[in-house]
Amino acid sequence: MSGTRRSTTRIVSMTDVARLAGVSAQTVSRVSNSSDAVKPDTRDKVLAAMKELGYRPNFAARALKRGRFNAVGVIMFDLGSTGNLRALEGITNAASEHGYAVTIGMMNWADKPTLAETVRKMKDMPVDAIIVILEHKPLDFDTFTPPPTISVTLITTADSTTCSTIDSDQYGCSRTIVDYFLEHGHRNVHYVSGPEDSVANGERERGWRETLEAHGLTPPRVIRGDWQAESGYDAGLQLAATPGCTAVYAANDNMANGVMLGVRTAGKRVPEDVSVIGVDDSLGGVVPRLNLTTVRLHFSKVGRMAFEQTLEVIEGRRSEITHQLVPGTLIERDSVATLR
Repeated sequence: MSGTRRSTTRIVSMTDVARLAGVSAQTVSRVSNSSDAVKPDTRDKVLAAMKELGYRPNFAARALKRGRFNAVGVIMFDLGSTGNLRALEGITNAASEHGYAVTIGMMNWADKPTLAETVRKMKDMPVDAIIVILEHKPLDFDTFTPPPTISVTLITTADSTTCSTIDSDQYGCSRTIVDYFLEHGHRNVHYVSGPEDSVANGERERGWRETLEAHGLTPPRVIRGDWQAESGYDAGLQLAATPGCTAVYAANDNMANGVMLGVRTAGKRVPEDVSVIGVDDSLGGVVPRLNLTTVRLHFSKVGRMAFEQTLEVIEGRRSEITHQLVPGTLIERDSVATLR
């Protein structure tokens, strides 16, 4: 009678590693958990045995023992945004420095997800806390309460009564830009906006409008853009033909670059005829001979700070809800003329 012999592969255990390295299983456990209570030469022997046997520590068991996974979840709705990518960079760099992993969850904004839904899905993953990068305001933003078993930090300028928030000072960057134009003699400052449903754009637009009004000036009609250079180009063509337009504040550098091209295509000069300022300082290394004055937003710093305050919650060093805004930095180049 013929038969088929099935081969089985035995999982390598901590005891196997200890036997090969000539140490106790407890020593192997300490090496797995990065304990400082192991001599360097002993650690090297254990690591060599692990490599030879193909041993991998059971991270789920380690998490049960420690009471945490040493991982944070990051929920995003848009990977194409400059600000979102840089914030993610700040989070991952800070997490790596503290020995934490990052689990990324992408949500489709077109599906109109709620905060409760997105947090619930991430909560089921092996993470100790959650950071949500918000470009828009979910329908349940004002009513959302995080689960009692996990911390949730929001990267947004929108006010939350139940979660800590952190973001760039979008309103403040607009005040800086409008004041700069006014100091250079401009009284008619036009605004090329991002998408109407963007939280960041809403704050930038409000800052532009209220700063002009505080100086007794009537804000011109807003020209709606979509963050893309093409919409800025169309706005530039339109503004070049607008009587009295000497200054344009574009809600990001992509659109500002488009505005300058549109103005020049229409036969006017930048900055002699029309001055332009953008926001984010994202075109360095992309646009040659960049002369755009802008406000640099420190997105990576925002991400780093979001992780660090989240870590404080995980470790029990922070419990209160806080709201932080990181100011931008004015970068002066050559796109603004002084009116006499």
